[in-house]
Amino acid sequence: MRRLLIGLTVSAVFVTASACGSSNSSDSAGDTAADGTTTVKVGIIPILDVAPVYLGQKKGFYEKRGLKLELTPAQGGAAIVPGVLNNEFQFGFSNTTSLLVAQSKKVPVKVVANGVASTAEEGADFMGTTVKKGSPIKSPKQLEGKKVAVNSLNNICDTSIKESVRKDGGDASKLKFVEMPFDQMPAALENDDVDAACTPEPALSTVKEAGGTAIAASFYDVDPNLTVAMYFTSQQYAKQNPELVKKFQEATAESLEYADSHPDEVREIVATYTKIPPTLLEKLTLPHWPAEPNRASIERLAELAKQDGQLKEDPDLDALLP
Repeated sequence: MRRLLIGLTVSAVFVTASACGSSNSSDSAGDTAADGTTTVKVGIIPILDVAPVYLGQKKGFYEKRGLKLELTPAQGGAAIVPGVLNNEFQFGFSNTTSLLVAQSKKVPVKVVANGVASTAEEGADFMGTTVKKGSPIKSPKQLEGKKVAVNSLNNICDTSIKESVRKDGGDASKLKFVEMPFDQMPAALENDDVDAACTPEPALSTVKEAGGTAIAASFYDVDPNLTVAMYFTSQQYAKQNPELVKKFQEATAESLEYADSHPDEVREIVATYTKIPPTLLEKLTLPHWPAEPNRASIERLAELAKQDGQLKEDPDLDALLP
C-alpha cells in the first residue's frame, strides 16, 4: 500500500509540475551578473556519477562559456524532475527511468546531455547489489521475500535488481523494496534494517570496506553499456533559452570527456561533496562518462520498466533524447 501511495504522489507531482510548466511564462533563464555570467541552478544527486560537473566547474569549462553552476543536492531523479518543471532548477540530473516515466506521462522534459553509464566490464561496474558481511544471501535469487534498499521506489534500482533476480532464475515479484538515500544504505545493512541494497559508488566501496559483498552488478545485468542517468531541462526552458542550453551542453560534454580521462582528479573532487573517507578514494570503481546516451540500452530499460508496470505507455525516445 505504501508503494502505491508514493507512486500516486509522484504521479500527482508530475501532473502538477507539467501544468505549471505549460502555463508559466518563465523569465527564469538564470541570474545574470554585471559581467554577463549567468548562474543556473542544477539539481543533482550527491554521488560519484555527477563528478564531471563538479570537475568541469573547477576547471572553468562552464565559466568560459559564461555560466556559473549552483549545484543543489536531492535524493533522486523523481524529486528533481518536478523541480526542473517548476523552475526551481534550470537543469537537473536524473536517472534514466525517471525520465522515461515522465516522458511516458507526457511531462515536458528534454534531455540535453549524457550523464553516466555502466563500465561495460563484467564484475567491475560502479553499482552493485550488496549484502553485509556474513549474510546468508549469496545470489540474486535468494532475495525473494527479502527487503532491498533503493533510493527511489519504482525506479531504476527496482528494475535492474529485478532483472538480476530473473537472470538468476528467481521470482522478481517477491522482492520488498525500501526507500532511503544512498549514503544511509551501508548503515542500514549493518543494522539489519534491510537485507540488501542498491549501492552505487561511493556506497559500494563503503559496504565492501565493512566486509560486505556485491551479489550482482544489476545495472550491467540490464545492459553492459547502460545509460544510467542524463542531464535534462524542461521543453519550455529549452525553447526559450536555446543559446544558454547550448552552452550547458557544450560545457557538460567537455566535462564528461575530461572526467573520463582524468580518474585521479575525479577521486579528488568526489571527496569534496560526499561523505566518503579519504582511505576509500583509491578503491572507488569509476563509471564510464561517454559523450552520448546509448539508445539501445535505454530501449532495453524501457522494456523492463513496462514489464514491471512502471511504464503504462511507451515513451517517445525521439522527443526525449537530444
